[in-house]
Amino acid sequence: MAGRMGWTGKFCWLASRAAAMALALSLAGCLGLSGEDGGLSADQLAAANAVPQGKVDPNEVAIAEREHPKIVAAFGGTYEDREAELAIASVVGRLVAASPEPWRSYRVTILNSPAVNAFALPGGYVYVTRGLLALASDTAEVAAVISHEMAHVTARHAFLRAQKAEAAAVASQAVQDVVQDPAVQRVALASTQVSLARFSQIQELEADRIGIATLAKAGFDPFASPRFLTSMSRLAAWKNGLPEDDTGSIDFLSSHPSTPERLAQAQEVAKATGVTDGEVDHDGYLSRIDGIMYGDDPNEGYVRGRQFLHAKLGFAFEVPEGFLIDNTSKAVLATNADGVAMRFDGANIAAGSDLVAYLTSGWVNGLDQQSVRTVSIAGLPAAVASASARGFTYRIAVIRFADQAFRFLFATRGDAAALDQTFSSTVASFRSLSEAEKASLAPLRIRVVTVGASDTTDTLTRRMVPMDRGVVLFRALNGLAANEEPRAGTRVKIIVDR
Repeated sequence: MAGRMGWTGKFCWLASRAAAMALALSLAGCLGLSGEDGGLSADQLAAANAVPQGKVDPNEVAIAEREHPKIVAAFGGTYEDREAELAIASVVGRLVAASPEPWRSYRVTILNSPAVNAFALPGGYVYVTRGLLALASDTAEVAAVISHEMAHVTARHAFLRAQKAEAAAVASQAVQDVVQDPAVQRVALASTQVSLARFSQIQELEADRIGIATLAKAGFDPFASPRFLTSMSRLAAWKNGLPEDDTGSIDFLSSHPSTPERLAQAQEVAKATGVTDGEVDHDGYLSRIDGIMYGDDPNEGYVRGRQFLHAKLGFAFEVPEGFLIDNTSKAVLATNADGVAMRFDGANIAAGSDLVAYLTSGWVNGLDQQSVRTVSIAGLPAAVASASARGFTYRIAVIRFADQAFRFLFATRGDAAALDQTFSSTVASFRSLSEAEKASLAPLRIRVVTVGASDTTDTLTRRMVPMDRGVVLFRALNGLAANEEPRAGTRVKIIVDR
């Protein structure tokens, strides 16, 4: 989140930051830009799709140059690591030469984000996160990701999706203007949304086909693509508390198709290339990412089990058992299986301002005015309140800490009594960190070790920092299936804090 954003990220409400994140999310999966924010007009889109072979449309380059600084800022800056950069540089030239448009040039940027993500802009700007590099197990898997993003560029997917989105927006507005029945409106608008999502999914499948063919032509193992998709699904299962190797229920409205569909096609396309001896480079790649940062940047705070700790800001809190914490770029989020959700972020309150006045200033829908009261949390001035809106029950706390203020928001559609217990225990856990605690916190890093003759997933996991369902995470990071054991003499990744 900062420096990536430093404390001025999720803990300070900046309109420019929110706009940058919204832009970055719109680009995920190589989505295009359109609208009044400087996006392409319909004429520009049409012209972009008619660019002669061997020519790069200047509109593409203009978009990329304009949006690049925003994306870098939105994803916490660039991640500077010479060896990680070499891992990418070693494959780009080969992939370009084997791509459908070998005359293109590409600029690949490593973003300082723990998320597993990659996307591209028109004009050949490709982005991968350090989280993605940490998950990959060999050079061929990184090449598979980059060739997929290059395919989005050569297939003009950003422009095509911008056209589709523009048409969908027009159709949605027409429905709202013409149809008076709210129920019919909802059905029609939902149909438009599903159509747009499926259009994006089709683009992902097309990029997989082009990317795998390019991968094989460049001399890499084409099965690296389905291998990495499998690792992504296993990591998602770990993160979401699902059984190992259970990809779970994938949202159809996601810009990416369900993992089983992509996996099945990727396997078929890889097999159809006829390449069975493509380059993998497992050990060489692991040597290059040995020491890469894993998880949260120090400027964003740390998640350790059920605790969130921020050494630079000097506080910590803990969520109840059964909650999973996600330290995102905009807020610290946590959820449990009972449908309770928490959000923790900065409150834009001037030093010395009244906390009750902040809670009653109109930003809380359905606020119960009688519930607003001042309290003391760990000796700190605070105010709490309750609200109900749109079927949700809310509990809110605002805490003044030094010259800043932070807020907890809890919500559920379920049992209000359970919500009260969860809210109270979490808020009560908010505390200052001692100097010793601050000094002891360090970023997690990937370390590469050789599997000994007596090593198992259990013994290797015990060498990692304590992690929820650590064995599942260890297997996901190392491309191992459920119950699969690493082979003696092979090299594997573990997560350490020193």
